[in-house]
Amino acid sequence: MAAEQIRKYSMVPERKTYQEPQRQVKQQPKKKAWFTKGEKVLYTTGLVLIAVAMILSVQYSSSVDSLNRDVQQINEEISKQETINTTLTAEVKEMSKPSRILSIAEEHGLNIKHAQVRQASENN
Repeated sequence: MAAEQIRKYSMVPERKTYQEPQRQVKQQPKKKAWFTKGEKVLYTTGLVLIAVAMILSVQYSSSVDSLNRDVQQINEEISKQETINTTLTAEVKEMSKPSRILSIAEEHGLNIKHAQVRQASENN
């Protein structure tokens, strides 16, 4: 302690050692992520599942729509065929009348005297 007091009063300056200034590495504060890794995985899988569900629903509705169009087309064809069948049935009835058959037979030279022409019944 006495040595320190003497130094204070003495004119000899104290030796100071040169110290390099220490570099202070300033750490950038870490940016806090909005979502954790687990949340990111959950959100990503959720979005993928939703996208897949949307794609599947669009494909399903498209296939149902094409099937409906096919059914409508077949129904139209059935109704056309029914009208054709009805017309052909009417023509068959018209052509199978006994008077028409007799007139065609006379044109070809068949002479029928005092005979009754009957229409044969169809057996189904």
